[in-house]
Amino acid sequence: MNKTKTWRRWTASLLLCPLAALAQSAGEPPRPATATAATATAEAGTAYTLDALVQLVLTHNPTLQGARSARVQAEAGIRSAGALPNPRLEISDGRQRPNGAGGISGSITGWGVSQLIENPWLRSARVDAAEQGLRSSEALLGLTRSEVVAQVKLRAYEVLLRIEESRAADDELLLLEQTRDRVRVRVDSGEAARYEIIKAEAEFISARQRQQTAQLAVEQARIRLNQLAGGQLPLGWTLNARLDDAQPPVQAPLLREQLLGTNPELQSLRAQLERQQARVREASASRWPGVELRYNDLRDPDNRQGMIGASIQIPLLDQKRGPRAEAEAEATRARTRLEARQIELQLQLDSAVMALEMARLRVEALGTGAIRDAEAAVRVAQAAYRFGERGILDVLDAQRVLRTVRGDLLQARYQQQAAAIEIDLLTGRDAVQP
Repeated sequence: MNKTKTWRRWTASLLLCPLAALAQSAGEPPRPATATAATATAEAGTAYTLDALVQLVLTHNPTLQGARSARVQAEAGIRSAGALPNPRLEISDGRQRPNGAGGISGSITGWGVSQLIENPWLRSARVDAAEQGLRSSEALLGLTRSEVVAQVKLRAYEVLLRIEESRAADDELLLLEQTRDRVRVRVDSGEAARYEIIKAEAEFISARQRQQTAQLAVEQARIRLNQLAGGQLPLGWTLNARLDDAQPPVQAPLLREQLLGTNPELQSLRAQLERQQARVREASASRWPGVELRYNDLRDPDNRQGMIGASIQIPLLDQKRGPRAEAEAEATRARTRLEARQIELQLQLDSAVMALEMARLRVEALGTGAIRDAEAAVRVAQAAYRFGERGILDVLDAQRVLRTVRGDLLQARYQQQAAAIEIDLLTGRDAVQP
């Protein structure tokens, strides 16, 4: 029997040695049996900084491309509003037949041309309304750009958060595996009860499930970020950024001034208000649309007639009161929306500043005190367990506290970045076109 096993081992070694030599000659480094999400993310690939990632998304994002098309359409609207009316040409042809003696028969031809001289105040108000529409489209484009940049940054930091959570899950799994091995040694030697290895094994299985869930969360976050880029991110891309990137200190009065001056949504609402006011002026000026000048030339066998005339519309029956009232109502509605939204955005900015400060305090508290205490508690519990002063439940509880504190610290860092991104969105820092 022993000879048979030895023969099998010797045969397997002969078969595996050429395969190993072939892999080594091909330059293939040995790979571990299992690869975590954090290790897969760190593999070779295109590394993007946060700014480079934002520029890539801005180039390929379909929502932003639609906003640019709306701006081009608004530019065309200005040309349409400023276009002059075309002249009108009339041509007539007939035949003259006399009814009595002495009349002359023959052909009759005539032509005429007319040109509308538009009311300059009407045309100016229409062009002004179109220009305000362009301003509104540009502001909406800036708002769309700010929202896309904010989404990219938020998704990027979400990817970093999931990677850090995956690394924490890897560390926790390794720690629980070491703990389980120590418990198994003590149980096999009779120093600990059987339930301790059962409890340690259950915690290890739970940790492995959390690790797998964290790996899946990393891939899902990467896919959501790639969706913003229109699927243009290459395989194996990496992000050259950190979840704990420092944020500049905030100054609330300066942020409020930036909100009122550069927020793209408020700029769009102001442009819409001015556009409705221009509509009011256009409705008032439309009572007198303009003067139409005409010239007619008529020729018959006896005579040739040339006539110059002008016509103007007199606002006796319709004085455009209805369109003016509608435009005034729309202007009032636009002013109300602007004032209400301005108050809402100021309150939203105050809330974002408070959230940023709270997250910063949480990061300082968890990063300097709580995480160190939790790590020290795990070391103390493990040492006490080795000397038989504590049970396995105390070790597992200490590790559970450490896992909770780590998770809270990562969430606090992510919330800090999210609050800073929201402040940038509200103040319009990313609305400027490159």
